[in-house]
Amino acid sequence: MKITVFGATGRTGREVVRQALDAGHQVTAVVRDPARLPISHSALEVITADVTSPDALRPALAGRDAAISALGPNGRKDVGIASAALSAIVRAMEANDVRRLVVVSAVPVGPIPDGEPFLYRTVVLPLLKRVLRDGYADLRAMEDEVRHSPLEWTIVRPPRLTGKPLTGKYRRVVGGNVPRGRSICRADLAQAMLACTDDPATVKQPVGVAY
Repeated sequence: MKITVFGATGRTGREVVRQALDAGHQVTAVVRDPARLPISHSALEVITADVTSPDALRPALAGRDAAISALGPNGRKDVGIASAALSAIVRAMEANDVRRLVVVSAVPVGPIPDGEPFLYRTVVLPLLKRVLRDGYADLRAMEDEVRHSPLEWTIVRPPRLTGKPLTGKYRRVVGGNVPRGRSICRADLAQAMLACTDDPATVKQPVGVAY
């Protein structure tokens, strides 16, 4: 498969790139600073582009089978990047007739699943949403952009991300969030996102992933 990865220099994006290459895919990594992607491979193409410009993104998507976005707000300075970038990505994909899109969001943007403890539902989650409200507002706008597109999209919603090694042992809920799922490592998140690219059951669905 030929896959374009956006946000390839981020901690999740690098995992997506590495695992995609290990799986035998051809990867195009879209970056702002190539020096921040310490990966070299014969099947890797690195393109420097403004992720908020549809015209700049079209060459990175021409002839591709799928796109994966690991973009998201990383602190206050990046708030707005997810929604702005996905608006451009969607338009560039439409222009190139690329249909499959997998994007990362976050658990608090989705519904609270059944079985969550009272304290988590009434104290922890509301506090988290209040403290990080601007970032979650950006992700919510991004999800709206994706859901209203004609693409074959999947929105992956993880909880707290860690830097632990790949386990391959995580829970997945198609159409909702994982009950009592509090964390997942970025390597397992990357694996889950790659698995979604050729899984018809996840098309036009949110997918919760967690331990």
